[in-house]
Amino acid sequence: MSKDENIISRRDFVKTSITGVAGLTLTQCFGESSAKQLMKRDFGRLNFEVTSFGLGGQGSLMWTPEDVDPVKIILKAFSIGVNYFDTSNLYGPSQSNYGKAFTYLNLIPGNVGYNEKLRNSVFIVSKTHLRWAKGLRESNEYGNWTNGTKGSKTIDDLKRSLSQLFGDGKGNYPKGAYLNMVLLHGIQRFAEVDAVYEGLDNTSPKSENIGALAALRDYRDGSNLTGLNPKEEKLIRHIGFSGHYAPPVMMEMIQRDKDNIIDGILLPMHANDRHYFSMQHNVIPVAKAKNMGVIAMKVFCGGSMFTGKELPKGPKPVVRTIGNKDLPSKSLIQYTLTTPGIDTAIMGIGEINNDPDKCQLTQNILASQILPNELSSLQRENIEKMAQKVMDGKTNSFFQKEAEPLSAPREVAIDSKKTEGGRVVKISWHTAYAGDEPLTHYEIWKDNNKIGRVEHKPQTTKEPFIFKDKLSDSLSHSYKLVSVDVIGRKAITENFII
Repeated sequence: MSKDENIISRRDFVKTSITGVAGLTLTQCFGESSAKQLMKRDFGRLNFEVTSFGLGGQGSLMWTPEDVDPVKIILKAFSIGVNYFDTSNLYGPSQSNYGKAFTYLNLIPGNVGYNEKLRNSVFIVSKTHLRWAKGLRESNEYGNWTNGTKGSKTIDDLKRSLSQLFGDGKGNYPKGAYLNMVLLHGIQRFAEVDAVYEGLDNTSPKSENIGALAALRDYRDGSNLTGLNPKEEKLIRHIGFSGHYAPPVMMEMIQRDKDNIIDGILLPMHANDRHYFSMQHNVIPVAKAKNMGVIAMKVFCGGSMFTGKELPKGPKPVVRTIGNKDLPSKSLIQYTLTTPGIDTAIMGIGEINNDPDKCQLTQNILASQILPNELSSLQRENIEKMAQKVMDGKTNSFFQKEAEPLSAPREVAIDSKKTEGGRVVKISWHTAYAGDEPLTHYEIWKDNNKIGRVEHKPQTTKEPFIFKDKLSDSLSHSYKLVSVDVIGRKAITENFII
């Protein structure tokens, strides 16, 4: 398909933008009368093409102003052709608002008129902040909290989502209801990674503590290895996670996944990313090397890009404008969606409007009709410069870890083994962390002479990088490793004597 065929025109887009959803038939919304379709991208290894714009579950779906009907926002997104829908157990009434829209759209299994084909054409994602599926470990150290009942475990949140999205909102859900993906939300400490992986490799119903991943795998596969799925239900299609803050923790979460259980990742990606501990140079390359689906969030940094103010604690004010004259939302959206590795970007919507020029949803979807490589490096740099003028680039400080420079190779280990005619020195290390530019390679130095080069590649497992040096003597030697980024900056380890 050509570029021109992929991108809908403004006129055609406005034709498909439904200004009054009441009374619409699904044929009108999705039928052959639509001349164009929204741009879609492959969603990692998930065998699904996802629209480049995804509807976020916050905005007015969570913090609803008195004069806004959140259900109409959902219905309008459906009518335009959006097929990625985000919500969470942590987002107050968001799931229930989706449930009302899904009832209207005949997406409730078992109801008269259930449209199974339409249900299978959309990707519905919810989130849980519960790290444990079994056990008594619920302290904040593990980030174990929810909007549900105190003492809830991971599967309680899963069933709560299904009840609010497709059921009666009181714990019941119909046969055939499912979520396309559940995200373990906001992973930001290594202790949380330990918690969610607990019992995954040695799953047993007799285990005192079982982490979220083992239980979600049961509800994905229809198995009962944990003893927590006695009906052997299949309630989810995919498992993922999100992180806002710490790239090292997020990379650890991916690297520990030996069996490719984790299919998707949700992370911040905005035009000020390089002024923080960068997601685009650290986490995204690892996720894409494993062919995970990558979803961007915080495109507008919670609205701070437009307001110039940090997010307040408690309920957030909903931004109901389309950028501002100094920093249009279109530029920010296009920066995110041309970041290598991004499949879709979720955006919360404050309001919709009958005038497409004033409709936040319409304009944000229009801006999202862009190919992954459509902006040049210079265009992306210009957007970064515009964004940097707001709050000195610190628009996401309430979520993202502060910037760190290029790091030296980590966890270096050196040993030697005798061989016929000499010995072999084996040097191993784990990935360096990139700063505001990507890594390119590692240099190996011996006795102040460079003896080797190893190209950097995303470290997708816990297997380290390795370099071997053959020696024909029995003398002591000094080794050091150097990480190098794309503009030639270096970070050097201490000397290691062997």
